[in-house]
Amino acid sequence: QVQLVESGGGSVQSGGSLRLSCTASGFTIDAASMAWSRQVPGNECELVSSIRHDGHLYYLGSVEGRFTIAQDNAKNTLYLHMNSLEPSDTAMYYCAAELGLDYWGQGTQVTVSS
Repeated sequence: QVQLVESGGGSVQSGGSLRLSCTASGFTIDAASMAWSRQVPGNECELVSSIRHDGHLYYLGSVEGRFTIAQDNAKNTLYLHMNSLEPSDTAMYYCAAELGLDYWGQGTQVTVSS
């Protein structure tokens, strides 16, 4: 059974940092394409960053240079290191895995105050 469990969200001031974690079970993350997306209520979900199974990386333009996606295959965990956070980064952040079908975690809230 595929499961994705996010953690690491919280409330920080502008300029602060957070590290989101996504622990996977039921599959190995190095065999999948993994991604972080975020959603603000009333807005569409947007892809923040992804790492394909071939290693190709993607970053949303507004986070490039501030966020870093990484994975620890030994821990079967995906990370999103977020630095220089801005109030516009406030959202629910979701981890996703593409394994033929798409799987999503329950989300972790990030709130950045000015």
